[in-house]
Amino acid sequence: MCGAEVKPLSDSVRRVCTLLETLGHPHLPIALDDAAHTAQQAADALGVSLGQIAKSIIFRLKPDDRAVLVVTSGDRRVDEHKVQALVCGAGQSLGRANAEFVKARTGFTIGGVSPLGHVEPPVVLLDEALGRFDVIWAAAGHPNAVFKLTLADLVAWTQAPVVDVTVR
Repeated sequence: MCGAEVKPLSDSVRRVCTLLETLGHPHLPIALDDAAHTAQQAADALGVSLGQIAKSIIFRLKPDDRAVLVVTSGDRRVDEHKVQALVCGAGQSLGRANAEFVKARTGFTIGGVSPLGHVEPPVVLLDEALGRFDVIWAAAGHPNAVFKLTLADLVAWTQAPVVDVTVR
């Protein structure tokens, strides 16, 4: 997908491609036939289980106005209280991020937020539930672009902790 054989790439997909190439990752992004705005749509398009989709959820750390990225398994729901307990210090709180905040802090639109290649480095948490799978798939900067990876790849690239952040 990073080559000229595919229609012109958006800047956000190009940014992810370049980073994956720099990291020496063997699985560059692929284009889906249709946009996958949800984890279920991505799973259906790839023919994988919903849990194998690595959803990138962005929260807003207040008052710092910093992005918090939670990469979670597609079949799980993030527990905001757990995330807040892990990332908030004295005087801080966690809030929802609107589309403008997500685009400004990550460089990606909702539905295509990659777990790496953000324009501003976020606070990152990785969901331990992703470890159930040998292979996971993540957005590559656009709802039509995804790439194959592992939880170990995410840990190596982000240096983020693997934690319990989901509703039981």
